[in-house]
Amino acid sequence: MRCRPNSWKGFRVAVADDRTQDPGHLDTIRWLWRGYLRPQWKLIAVAFGLMMIEGGSVAVIAWMVGPMFDGVFIGADYAAAVWVGVVVFGAFLARASAGFGQRVAMAQVGQRAIARIQGDLVAHMMSLDNAWFQINPPGTLIERVRGDTQVMATIWAVGLSAAGRDLIMLFALLGVALARDWLLALVAMAAAPLLVLPVTLLQRWVRDVSQRAREAAARVSTRLDEIFHGVTTIKLNTSETRDSERLAREIDALRRAQVRSAAGQAAIPALMDLAAGIGFLGVLTYGGLQIIDGRMTVGELTSFLAATALLFEPLRRLGQVTGQWQAARASLDRLQAVFAERPTIQSPACPRPVSDVARPPDIRFEDVHFAYADLPALDGLTFTAEAGQRTALVGASGAGKSTVFNLLSRLADPQRGQIRLGGVDIATLDLAALRGMFAVVSQDTALFDDPLRENIRFGRPEATEAAIREAVTAAHLDDVVDRLPAGLDSPAGPRGSNLSGGQRQRVAIARAVLRSAPVLLMDEPTSALDAESEAQVQAALDRLSAGRTTLVIAHRLSTVRGADRIIVLDGGRATDQGTHAELLARGGVYADLYRLQFSGTETAARP
Repeated sequence: MRCRPNSWKGFRVAVADDRTQDPGHLDTIRWLWRGYLRPQWKLIAVAFGLMMIEGGSVAVIAWMVGPMFDGVFIGADYAAAVWVGVVVFGAFLARASAGFGQRVAMAQVGQRAIARIQGDLVAHMMSLDNAWFQINPPGTLIERVRGDTQVMATIWAVGLSAAGRDLIMLFALLGVALARDWLLALVAMAAAPLLVLPVTLLQRWVRDVSQRAREAAARVSTRLDEIFHGVTTIKLNTSETRDSERLAREIDALRRAQVRSAAGQAAIPALMDLAAGIGFLGVLTYGGLQIIDGRMTVGELTSFLAATALLFEPLRRLGQVTGQWQAARASLDRLQAVFAERPTIQSPACPRPVSDVARPPDIRFEDVHFAYADLPALDGLTFTAEAGQRTALVGASGAGKSTVFNLLSRLADPQRGQIRLGGVDIATLDLAALRGMFAVVSQDTALFDDPLRENIRFGRPEATEAAIREAVTAAHLDDVVDRLPAGLDSPAGPRGSNLSGGQRQRVAIARAVLRSAPVLLMDEPTSALDAESEAQVQAALDRLSAGRTTLVIAHRLSTVRGADRIIVLDGGRATDQGTHAELLARGGVYADLYRLQFSGTETAARP
């Protein structure tokens, strides 16, 4: 059997080594080029060709100012008026056409790259461990995917255009100025070296401020996510004013950071303008003396002034781009920090075939220890859930019940001990194949704002219409579908908001039926339902669990009385196990929990 050298495939844009999360300019540019720009090199080459035409046409216009003044305005040459006019018009036409073409091409390059980065970023995030999502709230991640990638649009719209068009224009116009008078060109550029230190300091400041602005934007997104998801709770607690004020403070912090970033970016071209003013003063003074002495014509000086005036415009834009690049790098650094993350839970290099697992399998926990950071959850847990039977896990909150599900599906790995599925250590199985062994029905059913049909076949997208209908029937969902105007094409609404709690649970059961996995995991599947809905859902669950190894978590002990085996968890250990009648007869934790829930009822008096 051939083994994979590295079970984690990664993504084409992931950071290739363990360098710090503060990569240099060249590292960042190589990352962008290799991952997103190189596949579009032909379109970029066309765009750069058009940029050369656009930049060169400006130099032609500046050069033609000389013959326009000397030949047409001063020399009164009719022929010169025609050919100079035709050349200048042609230059403007070439500039307009090339400028339009390169902007459209670069917009296409940019949007393709941003779309691919967003797709890769989300795919990479989904490969990371659940623990990573516990310290990165949804609003922050949304801002990474949407905000940070959109900030990068400045790189395509401005940065690459500046690198192409403005650099070409700068060198072409500098060539015109040097051809007219090299000494005068040096006078015009005399103040440029004075900009190096202040511009460097400004670039660093802009990057730092932009980083804080992106962090502030993430906090705003997180606050909005919390408000919109918790709007009912906010209303019921009359907390609208307090939450609005909290959001306003976050928005104000974002505003201040963005203003400081914009000020830093604006300062760089302002310094360019100052240098241009100094150079222009020197050119007028020195050039005027040249004309007075007869060593330069009015047309030549005017052509030189046109070239230098136009030259400072691309130089100014390049200065502006350096500020925008620093702001964009703050977002790029945040994106690369995410791509540098690696999942710790991976498939083994040589996974055992899932066919080695018996169907239906038994589930064995053997001296399993697990802690969330420094908080112990399981302390040497050992138990067996027999194949094809229903096993219930009961115990007080914090006893470790949900942790069992997380470890069984390898959303987390134990620090010690082994977990076996059908006699096979789950750590030796391919991760996707392992999770394909489970169908899950939980108390918090995750539905999406898609038609019911898509929600039902979420775990089995290739399912046929007939299979979906069978699942609907098995889940006792027919009456719900029949009452909806569009049937299975009716949208479930955001987070299933168009459905009641019982209806959402039955959709989850239909999804589990359709998945047809050999192991069924149920986490408080009826805890939030009324008596009528609970009866309907319980009937569907009974039908679903037939012939499958079923592991169920329940606080409401009325739902687990019919289990083949009940395992009592306390302090992360299995302290007792047996049938409902056996556990009541022995007394202990289970009997105490049961009597606490049914105190004073006839049921409590009769085991």
